[in-house]
Amino acid sequence: MIVKLRKNVKVEQIEKLIGFIESLGFEVDCSFGENTTLLGLIGDTSGLDSSIIKSFEAVDEIIRIQEPYKRANRKFHPEDTVVILENGTKIGGGNFCLIAGPCSVESEEQIIEVAKRVKDSGANILRGGAFKPRTSPYSFQGKGEVALKLLLKAKEITGLPIISEIMEIGQLPLFEDVDILQVGARNMQNFDLLKALGKQSKPVLLKRGLSATYEELLMAAEYIMSEGNDNVILCERGIRTFETGVRNTLDITAIPVLHEKTHLPVIVDPSHSSGVSRLVKPLSLASVGASCDGLIIEVHNDPENALCDGNQSLRPDEFDDMARSIFRLKEAMMVV
Repeated sequence: MIVKLRKNVKVEQIEKLIGFIESLGFEVDCSFGENTTLLGLIGDTSGLDSSIIKSFEAVDEIIRIQEPYKRANRKFHPEDTVVILENGTKIGGGNFCLIAGPCSVESEEQIIEVAKRVKDSGANILRGGAFKPRTSPYSFQGKGEVALKLLLKAKEITGLPIISEIMEIGQLPLFEDVDILQVGARNMQNFDLLKALGKQSKPVLLKRGLSATYEELLMAAEYIMSEGNDNVILCERGIRTFETGVRNTLDITAIPVLHEKTHLPVIVDPSHSSGVSRLVKPLSLASVGASCDGLIIEVHNDPENALCDGNQSLRPDEFDDMARSIFRLKEAMMVV
């Protein structure tokens, strides 16, 4: 249930209303917009007589939410959430982010060279895998803590914030200096991990599971937000369908639909969507055209010899060409 307050309501009136609602056993989540103040009631409100709440002078309207996700729901938070990193980089709310880097951190020379090149091309966040969940137990699993230290060195040299995937709760201390924690598709419903990430304030990029519905993705985000962390970024990375010609099928529809359903930023991973480097540029442009809030792209300086996902990684010069096209498209969309 959402309680919409009247304009120019006094603080004392709001506090009195919140106190009453809490006395009924509900948790209250407040959203203060430029023109509207909303109170979200967290709990089972099916048996609550809304007329009791409506009797308060501060109340303008009662809105019942049917969807099981509350905090992630745009009905409760009409304005876009903007996730702000420590260096001031903004994601969401009209702020476009370009995340780029190798699938896996392999060496100091590799990550620093790629970091410098993608920054020169306009990327404002560096990605790099340290721990890699792989389908085969015999595939390269990442360099772990060593890779995180190399990422931090690249951050020190370039000034780019960094994002890397966390796989389990026990790894949290290792990610203390990582700017954004990525939850991979396979861990989207690792609820213990999601709740642990919700207990800290560091931004979380949550990837959609291989067969997850929009509601399941938003419920996974709700797990994080229900513990107090509202800095969640959703990522569409392609879903599993009957098509075998590409690695996954990019669901472009997810971008506008999720923007309707939630206030959280929505970015796209065109690299994992197709698994083919030559398709990354057209899928990226399509995603930008659908008004995504950012892209996360795999870039490697030597894809043929990459230890992980070289076939879907762009070379730095290819990324530069793609980035130029993206920025031109963004400019054209602003004119229209």
